[in-house]
Amino acid sequence: MRRILIALVAAISLLPGCNKKTAEKRYPFTGRVVSIDTQDKSAVIDGDNIPGFMEAMAMSYKIKPPEKLNELKAGDSIAADVVVIDSGKGEGASDYWLENVRVTGHAKASAPAPGTSQRIPQPGDLVPDFAFTNQNGRRITLAQYRGKVLLITFIYTRCPFPDFCPRMSANFDEIYKQLAADPSLASTRLLSVSFDPDHDTAKVLRDYAYSVAHTHDAALFSKWQFASASSADLPKVANFFGLIATPEGGMITHNLSTTVIGPDGKILHWYHGSDWQVSDLIKDAQGASSKAKQARRAKEQPLRAA
Repeated sequence: MRRILIALVAAISLLPGCNKKTAEKRYPFTGRVVSIDTQDKSAVIDGDNIPGFMEAMAMSYKIKPPEKLNELKAGDSIAADVVVIDSGKGEGASDYWLENVRVTGHAKASAPAPGTSQRIPQPGDLVPDFAFTNQNGRRITLAQYRGKVLLITFIYTRCPFPDFCPRMSANFDEIYKQLAADPSLASTRLLSVSFDPDHDTAKVLRDYAYSVAHTHDAALFSKWQFASASSADLPKVANFFGLIATPEGGMITHNLSTTVIGPDGKILHWYHGSDWQVSDLIKDAQGASSKAKQARRAKEQPLRAA
């Protein structure tokens, strides 16, 4: 009887309806390479219309295998298969990438467009006193965070891709939950900045904050604020933090930028892409707080001796 049960389970697992691979869908894909991010193993592709799946849109795709990125250049035309994994929860794709990527037309040599180079934030860079409008409609500035460890990331509330803004917000939510439980993080603050000021008003940001933090307690904002940069200030903010955000067909094509700023207002660590872990930022914040305390003690000792 035992052997029959084992054989039955094995047979059921092979049925088409029970195979996890049935959640995977593939579509023929064509488009043009906009930019390449070797660190994140991805490329922004201006994709053509995919009948029955998605309209023409520029967005970031992981490339598999990542070695294929070495064969691509900005401006190349490509053909590929876009692989989409259905979450099975009615929430759309839980993952997606490009496979079988092949170049169908090479980029024409031309001078780079002005202003398209990406600035790479460096440890020790002094952060300008940028101003934002927060979830309560109030003006805040980065100078207000002096003396604190600030973790800042960039999002927009309409972002539909799970590995982008939703993942950044989910990671920040995990960090937020640890702030109250860990005394070494008492001086750490979080700031999520939207680069979609026309849509992400104070009310939209407040509702979004309650949604991602799973609470309606306004005490949330004492440690984690949500804000937007004005349209006039956004280019300067984006350039300093290595952020690229380009409106495309009602959506925004963008990279990811997360920065750890020390109590002295200088960059400690900049993370590009989504590969960082919550533990990475926790470790950075704890280290920055510890160094700040040591520096204060060193200054106080001569005064006590006197």
